[in-house]
Amino acid sequence: MTLTVLFCVDPLHPRRVDPHFSREAAAVRDHYGEIALIDHDALRRGDVEAAVRAVPSELGAVWYRGWMLTGDEYAAMATTMKRRGTVLLTHPDDYRRAHELPGWHDTFAGLTPHSVWHPLAPGQDPGDLNELGELVRPLGAGPGVIKDYVKSRKHEWNEACFVPDVKNLAQLHDVAAKMIALQDDYLAGGLVVREYEPYDGEGEARVWWVDGEPALVGPHPDSPDVEPEPELDSVAPAVRALGCRFITTDLARRTDGVWRVVEVGDGQVSDLPSSVDAMDLYAHLPVPD
Repeated sequence: MTLTVLFCVDPLHPRRVDPHFSREAAAVRDHYGEIALIDHDALRRGDVEAAVRAVPSELGAVWYRGWMLTGDEYAAMATTMKRRGTVLLTHPDDYRRAHELPGWHDTFAGLTPHSVWHPLAPGQDPGDLNELGELVRPLGAGPGVIKDYVKSRKHEWNEACFVPDVKNLAQLHDVAAKMIALQDDYLAGGLVVREYEPYDGEGEARVWWVDGEPALVGPHPDSPDVEPEPELDSVAPAVRALGCRFITTDLARRTDGVWRVVEVGDGQVSDLPSSVDAMDLYAHLPVPD
């Protein structure tokens, strides 16, 4: 069978692939694969039928490559397309497990900074000081990082990401509230507090895993010209235990020399650095039988 990939449509030119993914779509075509277009904006506003309207019926098994979706949005897309004879090769449960920190954190225990979390709706207060105290009780005193289930506001490091001491509950509340305000309607899942670990500053590695094996080791999009060589022997068993077909792990070397998992993500919505040849990834995506 043929490798088939759903890409996000260009909002300004509905018959074209979003420019951010155009080189990847070209790679699929060069491999004699097929592409179809999904309207990401329609998915985000809840109009699933409009989002999948351009996807041919009975397309079979496909991969998605596009902008991030919430777990609910991805599940809605999967359900609607399945009725039309198209099945996403990443199941909605697997998407959520890899995409959101509560889904993967415990599987990577010992390999990633210890974290705690609780659900919040966009715009909701992070909780009173007693509630926050209970939340961070399992964490050690000292610095921490604030984020939602998917992303941090690392570019607003001091205002909405870093806390010098997670046991300073007033400060924790202020930083968390700022993060929530900046995320606005895009707040994913809720509040996460992670123990802070110092890294060597040489840049992260992004590892792409397909069916439990490292298919591509390359730079992180934030440092596309850096080519780290992470150690994967300790990470591979956790990836396989997670049980998702197509994921990424972002790794950084701690100042003591140990490689640590900074983030896990679903491979369908992880950004591919511009310095990486898209063929190096797509050649590893399995074609359904």
